[in-house]
Amino acid sequence: MIGRLAGVLVHRESGQVLIDVRGVGYVVHVSERTLAALPGPGEAVALWTDLLVREDLLQLFGFLSLQEKEWHRLLMTVQGVGAKAAMAILGTLGAEGLGRALALGDARAMRAAPGVGPKLAERVVLELKGKAPSVMALGAAGGAAAPGVVEPASGVAAPAPAPPATSAAAAAEALSALANLGYSPGEAAAAVAEAAGEDEGVGTPALIRAALRKLAPKG
Repeated sequence: MIGRLAGVLVHRESGQVLIDVRGVGYVVHVSERTLAALPGPGEAVALWTDLLVREDLLQLFGFLSLQEKEWHRLLMTVQGVGAKAAMAILGTLGAEGLGRALALGDARAMRAAPGVGPKLAERVVLELKGKAPSVMALGAAGGAAAPGVVEPASGVAAPAPAPPATSAAAAAEALSALANLGYSPGEAAAAVAEAAGEDEGVGTPALIRAALRKLAPKG
């Protein structure tokens, strides 16, 4: 299994790049979002990768972070979502946008991806909504960018007060996940504190899910 590639970017075009690793060229399929974040030809680059094996085909898919890689794998567990459709969803929404859409049950956001119709969008949300917090927690706990790839820095919220029974690590990870989703430190801290107060001892995924419910638009 090829889990990571580090080398020199030789060629790039829509949907894929060619990376030279010590004289061997690897064709890696990437989303348009990932492609836009990569440097130009001749520059050093590294990507987390997933190898898709079929009877007559081997394909490598590349990602900026481990979190994106896990999202891609999770999306492909849904019937009707293949590797390319999963890449289209990630390319449209990004890891943070996908996590927000799933956690909030926002099928309309999912439909913005090319080739994703209403029924498929509803199926993705229905099947993956409960699994979203665990992948979001991966990003909060260190689903870091591959070496050589720099992700945009996000604001880091100060740890929110939480009941003693809720671990500081769970609260901090939940705050980081919410910050990555675009919530302000103040509203994230309030939601996490309220969620932790209602369910003492709750773990990170459940805490993120509960906090997102607090932050969801009412009505």
